[in-house]
Amino acid sequence: MKHIPNINLFYWALIISANTMGETAGDLISQTFNLGYGGGTIVLALLFLIALLLSIYSKKQKPILYWTVITLASTLGTTISDFISRSFFHLQLGFTENQGYTFGTIILISAIIITFSIWKYHSKTNTIENGLNKRTEFLYWIAILTSSTLGTAFGDLLAHNTPLGFDGGTLLLLLFLTIVVGLVYFTKISRELLYWLAIIITHPIGATMGDYLTKPEGMNFGNIKASLVLIVIFIIVIFIRKIGSIRDVLKIY
Repeated sequence: MKHIPNINLFYWALIISANTMGETAGDLISQTFNLGYGGGTIVLALLFLIALLLSIYSKKQKPILYWTVITLASTLGTTISDFISRSFFHLQLGFTENQGYTFGTIILISAIIITFSIWKYHSKTNTIENGLNKRTEFLYWIAILTSSTLGTAFGDLLAHNTPLGFDGGTLLLLLFLTIVVGLVYFTKISRELLYWLAIIITHPIGATMGDYLTKPEGMNFGNIKASLVLIVIFIIVIFIRKIGSIRDVLKIY
């Protein structure tokens, strides 16, 4: 029986860092490397599948595998979302990009509802606290991937279809995340439900932050520079926590 890492401030810092890095890395692969959204999705899907199988069939719990799958899920989610919104709805069906973001978000909300319905059907207990068997671990990662894909679509929707832009969208989502944190401490709402709400919110935070770093409307670092900066930040977060107690961040009990 496997467990997710200890959930604390540094866990969420790593999640947001991985999501932001996934957003810029997805754009790097599909745009800067000219693989396109379809080609980038195929390459990343293969890498994600390999890492997923290694994680599920690993006899020992290896933290490096957990964070590798998290990062690949975020990166793959970026290219899948862009393929649905931009390639399929915009280029293939002729909708505007803004309409593509809207339809893509609606489809992915439906997908995540289906994913969680299957999850609850096969998981009768609180798997966040009680652990994951092979089946529920597979469903856990599918839920993470679906959340990542929805996060990119919803982040694009906020940034492009509302007056908020990348920075305003990020601030709004951080407010939502703060509300969820408050619910953890001041209510008796299921911790598993709040965990998934936080996961769903952190993905569009990563998407809007990533776009803010790379796009001309934001800091305009470009995909390569932004990806390198985020890798460094990811490592720094791990190092800072290591000074205290490394197992709180990376140890999977």
